[in-house]
Amino acid sequence: MAKPLILLTNDDGVFAKGLQALRKALEEVGEVVVIAPEGERNAVGHALTLHKPLRVREIGDQCFAVNGTPTDCVMLGVYKLLQRRPDLVLSGVNDGPNLGDDVTYSGTVAGAMEGMLLGVPSVAVSLAETGSYFKVAAEFSAYLARYVLRNGMPDSTFLNVNVPPLPWEEIKGVRVTRLGRRIYRTAIVEKTDPRSKPYYWIAGQHPTWAGGEETDFAAVESGFISVSPLHLDLTNYAALAQMAGWKLWPL
Repeated sequence: MAKPLILLTNDDGVFAKGLQALRKALEEVGEVVVIAPEGERNAVGHALTLHKPLRVREIGDQCFAVNGTPTDCVMLGVYKLLQRRPDLVLSGVNDGPNLGDDVTYSGTVAGAMEGMLLGVPSVAVSLAETGSYFKVAAEFSAYLARYVLRNGMPDSTFLNVNVPPLPWEEIKGVRVTRLGRRIYRTAIVEKTDPRSKPYYWIAGQHPTWAGGEETDFAAVESGFISVSPLHLDLTNYAALAQMAGWKLWPL
């Protein structure tokens, strides 16, 4: 019987430490093929490359670098590069959190999102502090991968995982959570160049979160691994009823 085929991608680039840790852990679970951006593609969201050709370089055994986004990588893998359909897509381990509203910007989350859209069970994994405890996040991802391969996933759903920056012995457990709201005090930083012209950095400072104890933020802050089931139906169902009486036609 063939091993499960796992497609691994990220948005930190094919040489990122988080991806290497995840690959090592997943090789105990199945056959792993890495298809990842050739460099950093942070905060690209669910972007596709449509206005330039995509190029793929094989840089190692079962490892490919793409001059595109995480979404491009997953699409190329499923439709072109893999010899058979993957059983699972894993995106990560991201070097930093993807919590609350920030999932809409995340290339890591978008990699798993694209896998789900293509009908493959998919998981995005992030470490909630840069540069630490990748092995912990990777080991939990391997456990979760086994669980999903064995038990399946809810329809039209992918998982967004955030691991607190702690050693195993300090992690309190796992919570299934909903997304919180990230609140930035300062979103735009203005500077002046040598020619006295202004320029801007998008760089939120000292964010806080809101939404309650059942959120992903609260779980990670309390030392729990957060697992959030996400889908793409952005419809506001409560608003549907409220808008039923709106008179929008004829003008």
